[in-house]
Amino acid sequence: MSGPSNRVPHIIVSYWVIKIASTTLGETGADMFSMGLDLGYATTIAMFLVVFLVLLAVKLARPRYDPVSYWTLFTSTAILGTAISDFIDRTLGLGYAAGSALLVALLVVTLAIWRLVEGSVSVERIEDRRGELFYWAAFLIANTLGTAAGDFISDDLGIGFLYSAVLISGVLVLLALAYYFTRVNRVLLFWLAFVLTRPFGATFGDLLTKSPEKGGLGLGTFWTSLFFAVAMAVALVREARAERRRAG
Repeated sequence: MSGPSNRVPHIIVSYWVIKIASTTLGETGADMFSMGLDLGYATTIAMFLVVFLVLLAVKLARPRYDPVSYWTLFTSTAILGTAISDFIDRTLGLGYAAGSALLVALLVVTLAIWRLVEGSVSVERIEDRRGELFYWAAFLIANTLGTAAGDFISDDLGIGFLYSAVLISGVLVLLALAYYFTRVNRVLLFWLAFVLTRPFGATFGDLLTKSPEKGGLGLGTFWTSLFFAVAMAVALVREARAERRRAG
């Protein structure tokens, strides 16, 4: 008799490729709703909190990992996380540094409770819904943190979108080298890479959408979001086919 089915994907190269596309879409999508459509951060948060909860219910109802339900839910955390970060940093006036510090503390507490309750913080093997709830709570916080950290690097440190993306890319390469050539804790490396791929996607999205006066290319949020939505759809079709082959 086979054991319980895994509810989350394996962390391989394709995972990181889709994640970066999703987080970039999260940045441009949140900006499109909150600023492009002038809905504001609070309304955008309310909208996508509902979307997140609906998609979470759909995902939890699935008996095993399903690429479409997984990545649509993941993208909703990216959009919701971006809007929450902007609300904390700008509307509440905490600023990027304080907002990032608050979110780091919240992520550490969430991971600690997850470890205490579940016995591990595994991101590659989750077989029950309680563990998956911790998984998505941590992912939402980490995506929110990634947005705040990206804004802190590009704005508060005055590096700009392009050089921020280059800097974060260099750190991600170092983390990849540490994964393959050192014995540094794999869970620690995952969460560092997870958080940092978020500001990479965010700064890359800002580079594409912001006006040249603000250091961007001025492509706009609508067309950039549409491009990454199509890219995500193509990637999901490939991932779904690969998952069916693995299941078979």
